[in-house]
Amino acid sequence: MNEQLAETRKIQEKLLEILLYFRQFCEEHDLQFTLAGGTCLGAVRHRGFIPWDDDVDVFMLREDYERLGPLWERFADTERFACVRSNEQYNIHHTATEIKDSSTTFINRHSVDLDIHQGLMIDVIPLDAVADGGPARLLQMAHGMMYCCFNFQRLPEHKGRLFYYLTKTALGLVRSPKARYRIWKHEEKMHTRYAVSEHPLVASFGEGLSIMRQRFPKEWFLHPGTALFEGHEMPVPADVDQYLRISYGDYMQLPPEEDRVPRHDTVFMDLEHGYRQYRGVKYFVQK
Repeated sequence: MNEQLAETRKIQEKLLEILLYFRQFCEEHDLQFTLAGGTCLGAVRHRGFIPWDDDVDVFMLREDYERLGPLWERFADTERFACVRSNEQYNIHHTATEIKDSSTTFINRHSVDLDIHQGLMIDVIPLDAVADGGPARLLQMAHGMMYCCFNFQRLPEHKGRLFYYLTKTALGLVRSPKARYRIWKHEEKMHTRYAVSEHPLVASFGEGLSIMRQRFPKEWFLHPGTALFEGHEMPVPADVDQYLRISYGDYMQLPPEEDRVPRHDTVFMDLEHGYRQYRGVKYFVQK
């Protein structure tokens, strides 16, 4: 266990480098973000990473989320850090945008066969306005589920049995990559059509049914608070206690010891050398 925690700590140190660069970039270009999920929980409960956590999640409201990619390509250090988001030609099998460190290698089992960026990453998760009224919200969630299914294009882990079997059935019926892309772009357009400026609540519609049912006042993200994370001041939802209670319940209670494990299913990692040298050797191996 101590060896695993030591390896996880090395990952966390690299993740912190990415996060600090991302924070600097956002400050320079007037982009707002907050820590999200387990990263936010770690900031409050541990003043940093959850000891066994091997990822970083941040939230961005949709308007800034859409600005991020174009600004990154123009102004960021793209030799070191890449801003990666699925498109028609390039699918990372993840609904979030990833800020990836090109000087590292971090190959997950679900992407080992793919010719994609294989560096360590932090996840940038968009928040969208929640529709007003019960029927409209149910329809929006249905669009969100379809978007997740055809954007991920893989059987999802940790997202619940309903989402798993929905994805398995839908991908079995629609096998063409072009058809899948057209579907997920349409579903993305449908679930994001509500303007944040006109609605009081926001939610993440790209992480499965249980997550998209969690709704938060947009003011928490328009005017965030701060918390220390590994000795650095980071933005968090303004009412961070209520955010964490909605997300985790009694969030100060540690999980059972058997659940204190990293979430990534990593098949190969090299935090000192870039992923490109491993193409055809550790990933995208021609069979």
